[in-house]
Amino acid sequence: MSLERNYNRSLWKRSLIKFKRHKTGMIGGLMLFIYIITAVFAPYITKFDPIAQNLPERLQPPSWKHLLGTDYAGRDIFSRIIYGTRISLTIGFMSVSLALTFGTILGVISGYFGGWWDILIMRIIDIMLAFPAILLAIGIVAIIGPKLENAMIGVGIVSIPQFARVVRATILSIKEKDYINSAKTLGVGEIRIIVRHILPNVLAPIIVQATLGIASDILETAGLSFIGLGARPPIPEWGAMLSESRQSLRSAPWTVVFPGLAIMFLVLAFNLFGDALRDIFDPRSYK
Repeated sequence: MSLERNYNRSLWKRSLIKFKRHKTGMIGGLMLFIYIITAVFAPYITKFDPIAQNLPERLQPPSWKHLLGTDYAGRDIFSRIIYGTRISLTIGFMSVSLALTFGTILGVISGYFGGWWDILIMRIIDIMLAFPAILLAIGIVAIIGPKLENAMIGVGIVSIPQFARVVRATILSIKEKDYINSAKTLGVGEIRIIVRHILPNVLAPIIVQATLGIASDILETAGLSFIGLGARPPIPEWGAMLSESRQSLRSAPWTVVFPGLAIMFLVLAFNLFGDALRDIFDPRSYK
């Protein structure tokens, strides 16, 4: 058992070294760090209230006073994007946490115990995957109610199948290993085997899936807000900001361009970071 733990420590140490050498991964990590710092210190970065209206200064182009201009209600777009970073990161982490928790539980039950549990869970997963993710999320949010919290729940539910399949596939590849059989022979309980020997080996693919999943969840929630099923005005959520500014696209394009760029770069950051983790944790990368 100590050999297994030492191997896992060595694996994580080598992974960290490889990540430091991964250029695109470092770029993605730096971008995420900037977004996180922006979200934490938002009140110190901008002096404008992201919600307060100032109609005399509506639809002002970018200037020294309003770096990214103002929207149809005179609100500072830079401030709304800065505070929107908090909302988008919260959306990503909360929805992925929901999907990761339930997806891991279902994947463990399906992959480790098998039998009818495996058949039942995987058929439900197949049914969910038969629908486009955004359409299924729209259906869930329409049922439970159109607001930001429900949008996060809907997107999290839609993401459960990806985690369940990743966990199940990983468990199927390791549950017949010698150290698992040895633990069973020694009379170790099923729960202890899962917690001590199964889940540590599932951790790497789950981290990769979670990182990539945050990007897609942010996009899907922004899409729900854009069609009125997520955040409602005056909440400074980027998808809602795009929706509010549709009428001003030609006369004030900055009201659409800057929130769109904020979404694009955040999703790009998570994708670069996730792709780097996927390359690093790939067993074939170790010689």
